[in-house]
Amino acid sequence: MKKIMLGLFIAFGISACSLNNDDFNTDCGPDVNVPFTGFPLLCNYSVKNMPNNPQAIYIDTQESMDKAFTKHENTCAVASDPNIDFTKTHLVGVYAGAKPTSGYEIKVTSMYENSCQMIITFYEKSPQAGEQITQTPTYPSDFILIPATKKPLVFIKTSESPDNIIIGNIGSIRNFYQLNDFNILKFQDVAYGSYSFEQYKYTSTIKRGEYTLFLKNVPAEILNIKGQTKTYGAPDTADQGGVYFQMRQAGTVTKIFIDTYDTADQSDAIKLFKKAIQDKITSLK
Repeated sequence: MKKIMLGLFIAFGISACSLNNDDFNTDCGPDVNVPFTGFPLLCNYSVKNMPNNPQAIYIDTQESMDKAFTKHENTCAVASDPNIDFTKTHLVGVYAGAKPTSGYEIKVTSMYENSCQMIITFYEKSPQAGEQITQTPTYPSDFILIPATKKPLVFIKTSESPDNIIIGNIGSIRNFYQLNDFNILKFQDVAYGSYSFEQYKYTSTIKRGEYTLFLKNVPAEILNIKGQTKTYGAPDTADQGGVYFQMRQAGTVTKIFIDTYDTADQSDAIKLFKKAIQDKITSLK
């Protein structure tokens, strides 16, 4: 297991390739996007020593995994596979350190590779204006699985908006995606009726501006019920289901369920919005 102080690599991240090489003019070649998988580690493990300061860890063996984490029974609503095949993938974790309240987050946003190193970008979030928080200390963290590598890791902090939109199908086939302004996440094996997405693995695709672009489709009728949950019709698995929409803005979450059938409570604006969701899901498959 390798522990990396995030602050050091933030300061020198862009030049890390040169810092690890005697030749300061080394050409590392182009940066190529590397897909990674989100890993809901805390559903099945607890951290043995939660760091008080920002830190990243890199785990490439089961022995290192056992030193860093204690395995326990699944605590999330949907069971997930807690095992990692370290011959194929390695675990990367980023910790924000101790925070005085809730409302803080740290998230990996992208990963790139060149001939010298792997570059992992992340952002940190603080409580936003109007966000409800609890006066309880927290230790934000995020964990991903990356292709097994021997290259050094460089961590670069970026500035991103945490606002996002999640869309998906409600029915026998469930495809769920999170639209951010820095990437798109595809959630794996989403269970019917269980829409707490932090419990699912996901794959990431780098594409910027998707949240802002899709936000233009959201009708005023839904924007005006910010922070609430509303259902149109009776979407379920029995009659071809429906679509799911979730919008997070400034820490406030709005959830919408819309029946596949055009029910009487669906205005023309809601029907058009439903089609926009369906078309977007189709384009992302």
